[in-house]
Amino acid sequence: MAFFARIGRLVRGFFGLFIGGLEARNPEALMDAAKQDFRNKMVLYNQALARMAGIAERLKSQIRIKTDKSKELETRILANHRAGNMELAGSLARELQELKTDLQRDTAELSETEEAYQNNLRQAKIAQKDFEEKIRKLESQLSAVRVKEAQAEAASALNNVAFKVGDMGDTMKTVEDVLNKRYEESAGKARLAKDMIDTGVLQEKENERKALEQNALADFLASQGISAGPAAAVDANAPSAAKDIGPAQSEGAKAGG
Repeated sequence: MAFFARIGRLVRGFFGLFIGGLEARNPEALMDAAKQDFRNKMVLYNQALARMAGIAERLKSQIRIKTDKSKELETRILANHRAGNMELAGSLARELQELKTDLQRDTAELSETEEAYQNNLRQAKIAQKDFEEKIRKLESQLSAVRVKEAQAEAASALNNVAFKVGDMGDTMKTVEDVLNKRYEESAGKARLAKDMIDTGVLQEKENERKALEQNALADFLASQGISAGPAAAVDANAPSAAKDIGPAQSEGAKAGG
């Protein structure tokens, strides 16, 4: 078993070297693959956004229908009450009560769905912008690498033609070329690593993240009826606002009326 494990590691190592060599020689192919992968993910993301938007539109339709029905029920309740049909008026009032409960629930769900849709839409736009900026940066770096490689090849060709002073001289020149190439590659990698770090973009993303967090906090505080100002405070002993209309509240409201 140990022998086969060693063989497996060796094969994986050869494949890794082979693939690494292909990647080093074909950065354009890597970029194209990254673009296609991003497009595929955005397609799935947009499909999810479309479903979310569809849910929001369905809720809007339900709210319109239930609102119209509630107005109709109110008219029928008043008419039957005036006519002395108290039993029918009570039945319609109960139906109206349940309908308004459903209407409040649909309204809350619509608000949550719309908020989630807008947040995800903003996230998709940010991701699209970030990806496009990265692609532009990589394309610029690829262009610079090509220029340097062309210069190095031209310089190497000229040096090989001009330097003909014997075997020792050729050997020394080979050593020099190898060292120069290794130096250029190391310097290029260091330069690339330095150029990849964009503190301005990092700061921009950090500011954007903080802004989104503050917006989310402001939205939450507003939903709770709390001022978003720095001096706002919450009374821990204050009763929380009821979000659903239960039977007890409905009876209390009716008695008060």
